[in-house]
Amino acid sequence: MPKQETGLIVVNAKKIAGLAGIALVLFFVIAQPGHAANLVTNIIDFLRSSAEAVITFVSNVFS
Repeated sequence: MPKQETGLIVVNAKKIAGLAGIALVLFFVIAQPGHAANLVTNIIDFLRSSAEAVITFVSNVFS
């Protein structure tokens, strides 16, 4: 029986952490939309440059 109760507590903790994360993101977007937009732009730029680096590496390996 204790294992089931622990499992329920973990699931509830995951839900609470997820909701808290969503609330934090929403607060950040509402409170500082300019900074949030810059953060998203930086993340997209990082992902693009990372993908370009991987493509360059793979094309150099098979050249």
